Amino acid sequence: MMLVAGNSNRALAEEISAYLEVPLCKCQVRRFADQEIYVEILENVRGQDVFVIQSTSYPANDNLMELLIIMDAARRASARRVTAVLPYFGYARQDRKHGPRTPISAKLVANLIAGSGANRVLTLDLHAGQIQGFFDIPTDNLYAAPVMTRDIKERYQSDNLMVVSPDVGGVVRARALAKRIDAPLAIVDKRRDKPGESEVMNIIGDVEGRRCILIDDIVDSGGTLCNAANALLEKGATGVIAYITHGVLSGGAVARITASRLEELVISNSIEPTAAINAAPNIRLLSIAPLLGEAINRTALEKSVSSLFD
Repeated sequence: MMLVAGNSNRALAEEISAYLEVPLCKCQVRRFADQEIYVEILENVRGQDVFVIQSTSYPANDNLMELLIIMDAARRASARRVTAVLPYFGYARQDRKHGPRTPISAKLVANLIAGSGANRVLTLDLHAGQIQGFFDIPTDNLYAAPVMTRDIKERYQSDNLMVVSPDVGGVVRARALAKRIDAPLAIVDKRRDKPGESEVMNIIGDVEGRRCILIDDIVDSGGTLCNAANALLEKGATGVIAYITHGVLSGGAVARITASRLEELVISNSIEPTAAINAAPNIRLLSIAPLLGEAINRTALEKSVSSLFD
């Protein structure tokens, strides 16, 4: 087994390396004056099982090209198998045509990854499960739920908890977490009657006197999350904590979360946190390195990965 890390999330790659007790392969990734990416793998990978660890987060296009070029270099260096380890799969929100003459970019990116030399893909909490079908190579979609479940049980009393999905589309994910911690489920139903009008939040379920846990896969601007927290508190919730797998947190999202009524936002380190995220008083990081490390180990040993979530 050999681990190769791009520049998108070096800290996570080092954590995975420490978990597996396998050093990161020496690899040089640099840019020419015109920003072309150049990659040179500085160790022999012939006949090796190579795992390339790279989130396609901001800057998404640069990180995606790094991933593609590293895998191409490994394939041309005669690696036995190349696995793309994507803690965060960018472009996942473009998984279908939203209107006429629009792309399905998630499928395009899947084709690029397979075409650049990947033999299989390992990723975490895809925005839409059907994206696995966009790949023509074996794809394992891991879930952060066990890591979140362990953290919730260690920190909060389960007798007054309620799991809340911030929209109807996330009900399956929220129901799975509610089952794990043996808590009831509520749903935020958001509606916009007319274009340009603010959203009306309706809560499906009785949250009065409950500490609510909002669960979702991605937080970007943070607006929906903050509005959902306000709606829950107005319905009598005693507090609102959010557990989100991928903290994209673009633009003024960190300031919005910091100023919100959210008790705490817990995100994984699938995306390398910025200085603003590290400094935010109500944002906490949860490491998914052991989960990814164990999945990589089982893949290398040809063992079951799905049993991680039994």
